[in-house]
Amino acid sequence: MLFFQKVVDDRMNFHKATSGNEENIVDVLLRMKRDGFQSDALILTQDCIKALIMDIFLAGVETGANTIVWAMTELIRSPRVMKKLQDHIKSHIKEDRVKEIDLEKLPYLKMVVKEVLRLHPPAPLLLPRETMSHFKLNGYDIHPKTHLHVNVWAIGRDPECWVNPEKFFPERYMESNINYIGQNYELLPFGGGRRVCPGMNMGIFTIELTLANLLHCFDWKLADGMKEEDVDMEEDFGLAIAKKAPLKLVPMPYLN
Repeated sequence: MLFFQKVVDDRMNFHKATSGNEENIVDVLLRMKRDGFQSDALILTQDCIKALIMDIFLAGVETGANTIVWAMTELIRSPRVMKKLQDHIKSHIKEDRVKEIDLEKLPYLKMVVKEVLRLHPPAPLLLPRETMSHFKLNGYDIHPKTHLHVNVWAIGRDPECWVNPEKFFPERYMESNINYIGQNYELLPFGGGRRVCPGMNMGIFTIELTLANLLHCFDWKLADGMKEEDVDMEEDFGLAIAKKAPLKLVPMPYLN
């Protein structure tokens, strides 16, 4: 946690040294702490602030990088989808680079990212939660202080929720209003409710913008004469699902 303590210290020192009114999320949390913010279950302490910053950092950076690798893996194994997505991007974006403002013009990109997150959720079991009181669930007694995990990896591949769940098929969202915010329990890559992942928006933005530019600026092929069916899909399970074997692709510049 030393890194995150330094983040907090740097913001406090910044405001001591300047008279600027700029605020980022660290400043907002520090202000809430100074104002004595608390809820029924939480008093906002400096340790809480560091934990929240860590959540945002891990959710938006490490898991985003893993998801981009999985996206390129699925796309290289599905030339039809890759070509369709590249054509979609190039038909809507006439400039050299895709910018943040362009993302809303790219609905098929958003479908592809949803499908990647369904098959390869960043955190397969989300973060554990601890129950506060006794309740019953499907006939089971759940006691206070029980640690609960949600297996979103299994939900995303459940044939009761999805048609052909093992198939990478972004078009399944064409007539769907499924979103990421937890209203649709068959797609929960970021959790839901009050405790939805705080890095969700940054993570989605990072994935969409990076993927769009990779496909807008380059064509891609497998290295060493590999075929699509030879790509290793084994997962390295942990708090985040990473691809066990490195993905080796050859970029062929499309734009300067």
